[in-house]
Amino acid sequence: MTDLWAWIIGLFALLIPSLGPAPDPSFNGYVEADYIYVAPSSAGRIEAIAVDEGDLVQKGQLLVSMETTAQTAALRAATAGVAVAKANLANLSTGGRTAEVEVIRASLHSAEARQHLAATVLERSSNLLARGLVPSAQVDADRAALASADAQVDQLRAQLQVSELPARDAQRIAAEASLDMARAELAAAQFNLDSRLVRAPDAGKIEKRFFDPGEVAAAGAPVLSLFRPDNLKAIFFVPEAQRATLAVGKRLSVSCDGCAAGLGAEITRLADEPQYTPPILYSRDERGRLVFRAEARLLASTGFLPGQPVTLVPQK
Repeated sequence: MTDLWAWIIGLFALLIPSLGPAPDPSFNGYVEADYIYVAPSSAGRIEAIAVDEGDLVQKGQLLVSMETTAQTAALRAATAGVAVAKANLANLSTGGRTAEVEVIRASLHSAEARQHLAATVLERSSNLLARGLVPSAQVDADRAALASADAQVDQLRAQLQVSELPARDAQRIAAEASLDMARAELAAAQFNLDSRLVRAPDAGKIEKRFFDPGEVAAAGAPVLSLFRPDNLKAIFFVPEAQRATLAVGKRLSVSCDGCAAGLGAEITRLADEPQYTPPILYSRDERGRLVFRAEARLLASTGFLPGQPVTLVPQK
């Protein structure tokens, strides 16, 4: 009789828990950090690295100095190009140089004097011809001399007028465009020089250094990795049977050894295809082995460390 009661009690002990509510599903995972990889925008030799692993840095702080010989030379050339373009535009805008204008004006005064003299000589010879004192050939020669003097005066007056005018519109527009291009080249050269100083894109801690001063780093090759404590996420895997109960944006409760209570996370990514299970296992009996990778942003990253195990439970 005693054995019978013992068997009945044991049976109830097995059955009663199964009749109660199912426990909340939980998922085991780990903390992962999204590192910021600090790299130069162009290849070159590293002159100096201003930080070490473990240092705390602020946004905009100088981290890496790259060699700047070529960029400095390009900046000097671009600066000179702007100066040349400005001088060309100023020269076209103000007309001829003062010395050139004065030479033309002096030549005009001399030509006008010769013109006046030629007119006087022609008048005298014409009077003498009327009195029969000179041949008509002399008058013809004096008339030709006056015509030549008139033509020279007209030519010099035209030269003086042109020299005092600014350049044509087309020439001035071309000079202004050349100045704009030179200024753009100067801005590009200054940007290329400034980019040789690599600064922290955000505040955080230097996690790892991949290069030393004197080494050559390719464009985009990480020199440092920057860890931001507020840029952590939890990686966990969801069984196939519970995949449909989760969605992006769902809140989760997070717990870990030594962590404070009330920590949470929000699902940011949920795989559409299973991981770590080959297609041959897609059978009714093997569905329990299917898992889906999921990521959840930790709503309070204080106290978490990369690689730390965590347990996540969906919030109701």
